[in-house]
Amino acid sequence: MHTIDFKPIGVEDKPVFDYFLSQTPPETSELTFTNLFMWRNRYKPRWTIHSDCLVTLFLDATDTWRSFQTLGRGNVQKALHFVTEYMYNHYGHAAISRVGQSFVRQYASPHYHIEEDTDNSDYVYLAQELIQLSGNRFHKKKNLFNQFIKKYDVKYKEVDAALVPQLLELQASWCELKQCANDESLLDEDHAIYQALKFMDTLNFRGAALMIQGRVAAFSFGEMLNPDTAVIHIEKGDPSFTGVYAAMNKLFCENAWSNVTYVNREQDLGIEGLRKAKLSYNPHHLVTKYTLIPKK
Repeated sequence: MHTIDFKPIGVEDKPVFDYFLSQTPPETSELTFTNLFMWRNRYKPRWTIHSDCLVTLFLDATDTWRSFQTLGRGNVQKALHFVTEYMYNHYGHAAISRVGQSFVRQYASPHYHIEEDTDNSDYVYLAQELIQLSGNRFHKKKNLFNQFIKKYDVKYKEVDAALVPQLLELQASWCELKQCANDESLLDEDHAIYQALKFMDTLNFRGAALMIQGRVAAFSFGEMLNPDTAVIHIEKGDPSFTGVYAAMNKLFCENAWSNVTYVNREQDLGIEGLRKAKLSYNPHHLVTKYTLIPKK
């Protein structure tokens, strides 16, 4: 009998993922190759193809194996049956996690328990609102931005390989300030940023930096998630420059994402500080995610 093996994700797998992602453009922020690759040290994604669908396993925050929703236009029900049986046989449990609403509507038959995963809901904004910062809702952000631009001689720069060492220098100083060595999640993020920047030419995302007196004061990078939505994977700034995050967000959207309808700034992970920060930009809507647990 043929045994299907799951392959750990590698940079050489990008064309495979791009092919399946183009068939079924995702609505959830996890499902880009860049995201899966840069976080591979933490979530250990492994993939295979079954019934003409891409099936991807990952370790969740509790170190429990889960599956993402399948990608591709093959026989989705067969692929779901395969991966749930695989998980039961190898791990004693099965769950399909970080599942978008449209996938739930189409494929979550009565054979699944459906649980809402609120901590992983993505915050989605209108790109033009983030660019213009108009009206009372954005008054504080607009003031922060204006003060930043007035106070500092700022240059906006697209990220290229030559700039990467300076980005990593800012990341190192940020980590020292936030004591990353004492926080496993920040160490995981630090590693993910390094991996993304190391392979940026292959991953082909867009990045930008704000330069003050020749130094990187902030950087951000993201990519298209689906035809009308960009997703921002990382945003870092030197907090000694008041307003640096407001400026990085506005200027990156203005220069890189002015032609898209929405900007997805990912989830808050149930962290109160992140939740407040994401709400402060007045999201247009949330992308709710679900966990599907097979009924036995």
